[in-house]
Amino acid sequence: MSQPLVTILDDEPEIRRILADALEEAGFRTMGFGRATEFEAALKKTTPDVCLVDLSLPDRDGLTLVHRLALEQGATVIIISGRAQVQDRVTGLELGADDYIIKPFEPSEVVARIRARLRKDRVAQPASETASFNGWTAHFDQYTLTDAEGGETPFSHAEGEVLRLFLENPKRLISRTQMQEQLGGAAGESFDRAMDVRISRLRTKLKEDPKNPQLIKTIYGAGYIFLGDVTWQ
Repeated sequence: MSQPLVTILDDEPEIRRILADALEEAGFRTMGFGRATEFEAALKKTTPDVCLVDLSLPDRDGLTLVHRLALEQGATVIIISGRAQVQDRVTGLELGADDYIIKPFEPSEVVARIRARLRKDRVAQPASETASFNGWTAHFDQYTLTDAEGGETPFSHAEGEVLRLFLENPKRLISRTQMQEQLGGAAGESFDRAMDVRISRLRTKLKEDPKNPQLIKTIYGAGYIFLGDVTWQ
């Protein structure tokens, strides 16, 4: 099996060098980019396993790029940014990032978080990438939901993690603590808010009534329960 490829998008050459040195010493392949245009051109020829993305880029809004990566690329996306406000972290996660690391950072922590994400993805991968439930089909290899009429709706990698958790545990209560343990990230207000937003977006994509959802039910004070009948294909 080839070494996982990590792309590093940061306009600071020293940051790219520090990250590349640490990752290559840990057994990863790396590609570094100082501008979003160079990075996007490279994506047409290669598919990274993990994308490290700085938000303060000279030629593109980093958050917009993260959102597009999450919807279209399917790679694990980790933001590395000097923006330390809670709202910045929540926004990044809401737009599809899998993790958020604040500068300055320890290179060993970045390596550990990448390994944890890749390990979790391998363990969580089911035998099939397609699940059907209540007139819907979720294609996790394509990051799309298909309704009974054949209409397609894309979902992000982060939204897919939550949907997969529900579909793998239908009709079972999933607590906030279980979600944090399964999906990773630091417990607290920012994680809770990010989960609320992802679940709200999933409900919208599943055309749920926001006042009375039938598939993803909130059990106040306890967690969530998915009430659909699920078949993996």
